[in-house]
Amino acid sequence: MTRLRRVAGKEVITALSKIGFDVIRTKGSHHFLHHPDGRSTVVPVHRGETIGAGLMSKILRDIEMTREEFMDIL
Repeated sequence: MTRLRRVAGKEVITALSKIGFDVIRTKGSHHFLHHPDGRSTVVPVHRGETIGAGLMSKILRDIEMTREEFMDIL
């Protein structure tokens, strides 16, 4: 199992938009993303902060993607 590098919320949104996710709404700093096939997730975007390991794991579970697949997109 490979380790993910620490990424900011904006980078996660950019990577997910490459594979078809769209930001459907924003509430505060939380961006709600949805894919046409039904997958969805929430990504917080805080300036100067990266997404922690636990939250990144949750996002990957939500979008049904492995760490390796996500690293290829980054």
